[in-house]
Amino acid sequence: MMNVKTILISDPMSKDGLKPLLNDPMIRVVFENLEETSIPHSEIDGIIVRSGTTIRRNHLETLTRLKIIGRAGVGVDNIDIEAATEKGIVVINAPNGNTISTAEHTFAMMISLLRNIPQANASMENGLWDRKRFQGTELNEKNLGIIGFGKIGAELAKRAAAFQMSIYVYDPFLPAEKAKDFHVTAVSLDELLKVSDIITVHTPLTKETDGLIAKEEFKKVKKGAYVINCARGGIICETSLYDAIVSGHVKGAALDVFKSEPVHDNPLTKLSEVITTPHIAASTIEAQENVALQVSEEIRHFFEGKQLRSSINLPITDHRHSDKTVSFYPFLETMGEMASQLMKEPVKEVEISFSGEVNLDETSLLQRRFLSGFFRSRIDQHVNDVNAIYIANERHIKISQSYDKDSKGFTNLVKAKVYGENNTLQLFGTFHSELGPRIIRLNHFSIDFQPQKHNLFIQHIDKPGVIGKVGQLLGEKNINIASMQVGRNKQGGEAVMLLSVDKECTFEQINSLTKVEDLKFALPIELSL
Repeated sequence: MMNVKTILISDPMSKDGLKPLLNDPMIRVVFENLEETSIPHSEIDGIIVRSGTTIRRNHLETLTRLKIIGRAGVGVDNIDIEAATEKGIVVINAPNGNTISTAEHTFAMMISLLRNIPQANASMENGLWDRKRFQGTELNEKNLGIIGFGKIGAELAKRAAAFQMSIYVYDPFLPAEKAKDFHVTAVSLDELLKVSDIITVHTPLTKETDGLIAKEEFKKVKKGAYVINCARGGIICETSLYDAIVSGHVKGAALDVFKSEPVHDNPLTKLSEVITTPHIAASTIEAQENVALQVSEEIRHFFEGKQLRSSINLPITDHRHSDKTVSFYPFLETMGEMASQLMKEPVKEVEISFSGEVNLDETSLLQRRFLSGFFRSRIDQHVNDVNAIYIANERHIKISQSYDKDSKGFTNLVKAKVYGENNTLQLFGTFHSELGPRIIRLNHFSIDFQPQKHNLFIQHIDKPGVIGKVGQLLGEKNINIASMQVGRNKQGGEAVMLLSVDKECTFEQINSLTKVEDLKFALPIELSL
């Protein structure tokens, strides 16, 4: 008897996009909601959902044969990733299927906002003919500020260029070559806020971007500017935006996403200067077909034993990997995260060298784990061991790895070098079965630091009292130091401190540290340990 797989389609979905599954004789497709399906849960091999179905731990207890969950879209908040991972269930999404739809929706919102189209239409529906009230503004020769220059930001830039707009981009990881290719000007966030007539955000929602544009940023925004958010609710502080519009500093806003959805009694929706849509930027026939197609092809590949490109939780190891690699594996992700946060500029090359007791057959796996950690906070899509190399190639970042017999006396040694457009970062690490992971070199400073969840990197001049002042200031801020490692090249020269602390430091607390005399800069390093 053929081993036919049962795939449950739990939300309304494009059947054209599902053709890879519907046309496969080894796959049985059932269109029923998970909560109401007549199919026994124990017979379901795969599920595809959109945002309407929530899959939690209690569901997975009954889905005993489930091997894969597909999210026909980008966000996976409605899936318990941790529970799925624990049970060995692969979760995939479709990160690129809605790029064009979102870019087009953003542009539609931009035109509608500047030409008062929704307001004029509502006036006409009320039987009015008020031409003077709805005088608009042209896009021609206006300055467009794009915050975040991933796929959607790049597509938006193409369309803005056709309208003869000048395009300014803030993306700390934007390579100069890409900026040149798209004819955009890379600037700092402050500069973008000052010069842009229209500001649109296209970044993922992370700790760094949550509240990226708030009260202080709106003070820097060009008076009379417009603000657009079709990315993620929360990137723009809604309270601060409301105040900026009411005060007249910001002329108007267009919003497709909100901090809390669905929206109930949000004061922004009551302002005549604001136009809104109910999170529909990706809701086009083409986008829904594309995301369904991507997920369908991935699921078919999964059951055919082929490699996946969009897994959210690819299992870390299997029985083929050595115990030494299994224990070393998470540390490579930590090193990648640290390197990414320390290198605050576009990257051209990542070079990784392994020494000592590292399985030569598995260095590629370790390299991918480093890159997975490195890219996680830099791009607007999920990154894992499968797509890490692909993402690097897509961004024209050269990747190389090597093996060196000289481990400098350590049982094992990983040397990572990251080449940016202006600077080079060196980060060396080792792992000991009893002592755990250690960072033993940062650039030209020798240290012995065990990374924790919350860390601080400080560069300063080696003078008496600096370390004491840092400790005192952190104590005044009620921040407890768990450990501290220092390094210097020579007495009175440049020096570094690496501290692990008990809680995350706010930007205000970090800024207060930089006021310490002879302290050059302070940088929080948050790790997903």
